[in-house]
Amino acid sequence: MKAYWIAHVDVTDPERYAEYTRRAPAAFAKYGGKLLARGGRSEAMEGRATPQRSVVIEFDSYDQAQACYRSADYQEACGYRQGVARAEVIIVEGVEP
Repeated sequence: MKAYWIAHVDVTDPERYAEYTRRAPAAFAKYGGKLLARGGRSEAMEGRATPQRSVVIEFDSYDQAQACYRSADYQEACGYRQGVARAEVIIVEGVEP
């Protein structure tokens, strides 16, 4: 069953955040992650205000999604996000087709 990262991100320093966006996709690819949405237009229809960026990444399984997040490659990329963005990241399991 597929699984998804859903992230809401508010960036305070776009220049420094760019290093994270250059490094993180390699970790996603290593674990079979496929970017479905990254930035782009969005509108909060309910709940909290719209974050600056919303990201959705599809993985083949929940285990792969977790392994990617916990990987040394991704955690190294996250180091470039620290102090320059506020992120909320959840992993959610998909439904049977």
